[in-house]
Amino acid sequence: MLLTPFPLMAAESHRGAIVCRGEISEARRVELAHQLQLITGWSDLNFDRQGSLRVGQNSPAAGSRLARNLIASALLSGKVLILEDASNRADVVFARVVPGRWKTTSENRAVFVVLIDFADFEHLMGDRQALAAFNAGWSVLHEVDHVVTDSADSAAVGHTGECEDHINEMRRECHLPARMDYFFRFFPNSEQSDFQTRLVRLAFEQSEGSKKHRRFWVIWDASQVGGLESAKQVATLR
Repeated sequence: MLLTPFPLMAAESHRGAIVCRGEISEARRVELAHQLQLITGWSDLNFDRQGSLRVGQNSPAAGSRLARNLIASALLSGKVLILEDASNRADVVFARVVPGRWKTTSENRAVFVVLIDFADFEHLMGDRQALAAFNAGWSVLHEVDHVVTDSADSAAVGHTGECEDHINEMRRECHLPARMDYFFRFFPNSEQSDFQTRLVRLAFEQSEGSKKHRRFWVIWDASQVGGLESAKQVATLR
């Protein structure tokens, strides 16, 4: 993916940047910023008029220290992450990151494009606690972690993977349930149903005391969101 350099970045005191492309609407920028505010505890985090992420000057109020460290590391890394609206794209399930390339050779920083399918999140149902732990803000942090720490996703059902393990630590710091699997699972009999809907779910779990755990669910129709082919490939590998 070819990208035009953002002139304002050259004036930054840090080398890295997290920037929204112009195609992301103001409403979605505000929503994403609000989600990241809650996760990081930075109440004045925002995207400026040029789309660049600003962490602000206020001291964090609660939130995740690890999430703040991840964003700070991204801004200091010399890497540029471009956030792009990929709503309703069949090849994007919630979010994914791909390498980018500058149109001009004068820009030598590594660049990555975080594709966000905002429309996918509109199909989510489930428990309030799980929905708070699985939104566009968390997905962006997941993709940022891939770039900053070179973490890997799980390749096997029943495991979260290195990247999501990092994100789960942030969820716990926010007093939210942790994701229990990287891959979704079909509802019983949903995979063989004659109906077009294919309901799937992700489990989240939160500790209550030394032995008690509460389970929460995020649910969606995979025929609308996508990812069914990947699920079949994983099932075949298993």
